[in-house]
Amino acid sequence: MDAFSYKKLWFILLLAPILSYTQAPNIEKISIEAPELNTQKNIWILIPETTNDPGKKYPVIYMHDAQNLFFKELSYAGEWEVDETIDSLNLEYIIVGIEHGNEKRIDELTPYSHPEYKGGNGKLYSEIIVNTLKPEIERRYPALPDRENTIIAGSSLGGLISHYMLFTYPEVFSKAIIFSPSYWYSEKIFGLTENTEAPADSKIYMATGALEPGSAVTDLERMTELLRSRGFDTEQLYSEIRIDAKHNEAFWSREFPKAILWMTGQNPDQDR
Repeated sequence: MDAFSYKKLWFILLLAPILSYTQAPNIEKISIEAPELNTQKNIWILIPETTNDPGKKYPVIYMHDAQNLFFKELSYAGEWEVDETIDSLNLEYIIVGIEHGNEKRIDELTPYSHPEYKGGNGKLYSEIIVNTLKPEIERRYPALPDRENTIIAGSSLGGLISHYMLFTYPEVFSKAIIFSPSYWYSEKIFGLTENTEAPADSKIYMATGALEPGSAVTDLERMTELLRSRGFDTEQLYSEIRIDAKHNEAFWSREFPKAILWMTGQNPDQDR
């Protein structure tokens, strides 16, 4: 089990004040009902500036922990700068950020229960994204609905649930961006990977920091080996241990543009 205290993290998130912030003109906020989890989910959507082009549609990235994606004032320890990254790389994606449930974050982002941390409502959370949120995004925005243009992304527990969703809903998602995944949470994630046949065009970008606590590095190496044995070649799987990286937003912010570039067929490690 990791030394990193997830209970402490959600407690801090619950108590942290929400400060004033400036909302970018191409970022919108909506809410959807999530009766499966007895809650309402706030959703942040980054929209390409060219959405006024009639008939043009865009690939979509669904991302967990929306509080950490766009606004440092809403984040726990810094933002990913997702909107700045997409703009600087001149890419056109619709980014859909799903806010975590604060003290319910562990429950929502874990597909399996843990003997100490409990949780295990990830299946219901995933179904909300697939059955309620995705159709709503496609109704409101010019989103490409096919799996080839639908990506799931997250870090830590968000990385764990992203891995789970790629293998559980292969008809919905074709790609996953997985940073610092909490594979330690349950051995069942390895069983799912070993016993599920992923489509041949599935792609996974994984990265963990060498300075992360617990079994983070060995778990990523184990999952990489398992995915290779399941047929994921170098075009389908990118897996890296970043030497100087820790388990934090600063790492994930630096890694995000590399992941997007790799998904578009570019070399994420070339000098820029």
